[in-house]
Amino acid sequence: MIEDTSIKNDGSIQIGSNIKKLREAKGIKSGDLVRQVHLKGANITAFSLSKIEANTQHIKASQLKAIKESLNCSYEELFTSDEE
Repeated sequence: MIEDTSIKNDGSIQIGSNIKKLREAKGIKSGDLVRQVHLKGANITAFSLSKIEANTQHIKASQLKAIKESLNCSYEELFTSDEE
């Protein structure tokens, strides 16, 4: 079994901030996103999501994929840099 790989923010790309912006723009509550991510087979807690969105916790690849699908967005939107 392959373990999840953590994805780290770097400099101008803050994945967590992008997730929060997209989630709020779509009017999705954090608890609803957590439930949707679970339904897609990825493990995440509301506490973990809040830390990810605050850019204080790395996101796992499986979580990122499930969040992308739940928010119905592209990876490009999740990896938008502050400079763009």
